[in-house]
Amino acid sequence: MDSFTCAAGIRMPQLLYGTAWKKADTERLVATAIRRGFRGLDTACQPKHYEEAGVGAGIAAALGDGLTRDDLYLQTKFTSLSGQDPQRIPYDPSAPIAQQVAQSCEVSLRNLRTDRLDCLVLHSPLPTSGQTHEAWQAMEALVDAGKARQLGISNCYQLRQLESLYGEARIKPAVLQNRFHADTRYDHDIRVYCRKQNIIYQSFWTLSANPHILSHRTVTTLADKYQRSAAQILFRYLTQIGVAPLTGTRSDTHMRDDLAIFEFQLTEPELTRVTAVF
Repeated sequence: MDSFTCAAGIRMPQLLYGTAWKKADTERLVATAIRRGFRGLDTACQPKHYEEAGVGAGIAAALGDGLTRDDLYLQTKFTSLSGQDPQRIPYDPSAPIAQQVAQSCEVSLRNLRTDRLDCLVLHSPLPTSGQTHEAWQAMEALVDAGKARQLGISNCYQLRQLESLYGEARIKPAVLQNRFHADTRYDHDIRVYCRKQNIIYQSFWTLSANPHILSHRTVTTLADKYQRSAAQILFRYLTQIGVAPLTGTRSDTHMRDDLAIFEFQLTEPELTRVTAVF
């Protein structure tokens, strides 16, 4: 699989396997994804939507035969209280934000059976910029301690918020992961800023939010030309313009199809034609 190189010099696969909402099937699906060829995994320390320990179990089941932890890119998230199930908060909710971040990271390391994360992502900006910066400083301390290699932020849809974080941060965000849909104009301005700062933009909700893109004549014509699905055309387009999509498929066939996007390449005129669809 092709990879992007983040600002910190860390290589990240251009296509990531997302593990949200897999519940009891998490271990099996993660192990299958790795065996099929996925090398990047996205999860979160958020029991409400993720079975992070199942991700770790799936990784353990798939390692061997020459494949080691070093071959994988593991990315998880610190989720603040507003995004947690009140009955299953994975850290002390009464602790200061910095301690919540540290405790969440320790839980993630245990769940994923590793001694370091390739990326620790702030699941969303906190209610105030001061709280966001407090959480970010705690994440920076985890990089200093060798527990995370780089940092990112998710669900950040206001350019000024990203610019503020980037300007204040000692360790700059290397990843931005956002929902990819028309309501935010596909984060056009944010993606321009990310390219300028060498922040890797990751897209989620890429297929389910965009049936109109998948059915557009430009995309279906390219699908016919390359004998691929519309989803493969969209994923390949995104990787070629510097976006790393997440796929959360449960289908073994779709896993194979998703990985097969690296078997072909769109031309520059074709990329321009697809860009005009957005």
